[in-house]
Amino acid sequence: LVRWAIVTTTASGPINATSPNPVTNAEFAQSLGSALYRPAFVPAPAFALRFMLGEMADALLLSGQRAVPAKAQALWFTFHYPHLDDALRALFGGAD
Repeated sequence: LVRWAIVTTTASGPINATSPNPVTNAEFAQSLGSALYRPAFVPAPAFALRFMLGEMADALLLSGQRAVPAKAQALWFTFHYPHLDDALRALFGGAD
């Protein structure tokens, strides 16, 4: 996506370099664990993070942006792996 944005003359300004199918941190951990054939990460409870980090916990760890690559999609960028599980299988091996 980054290389495409550099060489595509119609792509200008900020472009979200994200998947068209965003996932939560819990979904990411589950998919990564599955791809690596390991247990998923145990999530830290929100109250514990807030106790340790205060207000920064929400800004840094607990809130999400759910960003999507709207501009790239509008300019017809083709994602090779639009879904997380497919991308992780390509990175770490496994059945197609």
